[in-house]
Amino acid sequence: MLSSDPSPARQATYDLVVQQLIPGYASLARLSVSLLSSSPLASGEGAAVLVAGCGTGAELLEADAQRPDWRLTAIDPSTEMLAVAQQRLRDRGTIDWHCTTVEALGADARFDGALSVLVLQSLPDDGTKLSFLTALARSLRPGGQLVLVDLMRPERSPLSAQVAEAWQGFQRASGVVGEGVDLTGQIQGFHPIGIARLTALVEAAGLSDPAPFFQALDFQGFLLQRRA
Repeated sequence: MLSSDPSPARQATYDLVVQQLIPGYASLARLSVSLLSSSPLASGEGAAVLVAGCGTGAELLEADAQRPDWRLTAIDPSTEMLAVAQQRLRDRGTIDWHCTTVEALGADARFDGALSVLVLQSLPDDGTKLSFLTALARSLRPGGQLVLVDLMRPERSPLSAQVAEAWQGFQRASGVVGEGVDLTGQIQGFHPIGIARLTALVEAAGLSDPAPFFQALDFQGFLLQRRA
């Protein structure tokens, strides 16, 4: 366990900004956990589930509420985020915490399912995205499923400008302020890709074609499965 003293104000600020950025975010963790819970392997009693990039613990809290029998492993490379999540889940004693990346975890074919929410978008597409997805696939047992939610690059369309304007209006109405966020539908430091590129990457990583289950503006959720 980390000994950092997480800031409730920091946690509240992070969670609020994400909710302001993504329509429907408040229900996304519930939907993601429900989807994984119905998968062939993670539906079983005591399934081992990885939360890759657990952040402040939204998916962990929902997993604890819906599937207290799951054996959870939570990883995040940020000591501050991990400390916040540990504080929020302090009454649940069966989470295996690691301040690391999925590439360094080295958990071959160990998990029945995995959740990765708003992580891939922060990785550059210079081999880093593929390494992340390959490590996730490797961590799953054959047939294990991955719930992946990410900021996507929209396909070219004459209506794309209207979608960007809608995000701008949503942000303004939500009162979004803070570093790294502008009102043009972009977030600094993110590396979104299109669905064709994502499909190519997950295929190379050993995962099935992405099956969409969620979309809010340019944020999309996909269900994938490790091939046998």
